[in-house]
Amino acid sequence: MRYKTMVPGIFLARPNRFIAHVEIDGNVEICHVKNTGRCRELLPAGAQVWCQAADDPKRKTKFDLITVRKGDRLINMDSQAPNAAAKEWLLSGGLGPIEDLRAETVHGDSRFDFSFTLEGKRCFLEVKGVTLENDGVCAFPDAPTERGVKHLQGLTQAVREGFGAFVLFVIQMPDVKYLRPHDERDPAFGKALREAAAAGVTVLAMDCAVTPDSMELRLPVLVDLR
Repeated sequence: MRYKTMVPGIFLARPNRFIAHVEIDGNVEICHVKNTGRCRELLPAGAQVWCQAADDPKRKTKFDLITVRKGDRLINMDSQAPNAAAKEWLLSGGLGPIEDLRAETVHGDSRFDFSFTLEGKRCFLEVKGVTLENDGVCAFPDAPTERGVKHLQGLTQAVREGFGAFVLFVIQMPDVKYLRPHDERDPAFGKALREAAAAGVTVLAMDCAVTPDSMELRLPVLVDLR
């Protein structure tokens, strides 16, 4: 996936979850943050960032904060990007030939990001974007997520009903060592993920090739559920 009209800037501050102050072309701009997670490790004052200029004159903010440099890494922090990149990956044969790809599919009391038919079986897939990284080790989630636990329980139930089920962690950066559940921050999610894997839910993680104005799924990453 590729963004248009991207401009570089310097991150200054994040007064709340939804906006950031960014210096762009010598001016302090109020930018929309397309990720309501904490992301504290991504946005120290002075971080180099890239923002997308908005084309809607009715918007209160002129820019969306998309990409940040953390050390030698470029990290995409747009929470909508993982689904868009995952869709491209699925359509390009990431899981093999699929048919009848649909977004936002309701099954039981859950709404999954995608459904499709693979090898004659109807499948559900949930996407989780990952931006939390420390020394090459990624963890999910960065904050407790009851919604994420519910998704995993729904996928587990789908397997019991005879459907295929996948959870895909899209790591929004390249060259990481492995992904683990962030048990210290959300033990309920880690428990649900291990139970889902044991029940037959396929747990996948992919890193991404990231540039200031693009992101695409790249290589598989080990998921450590120990």
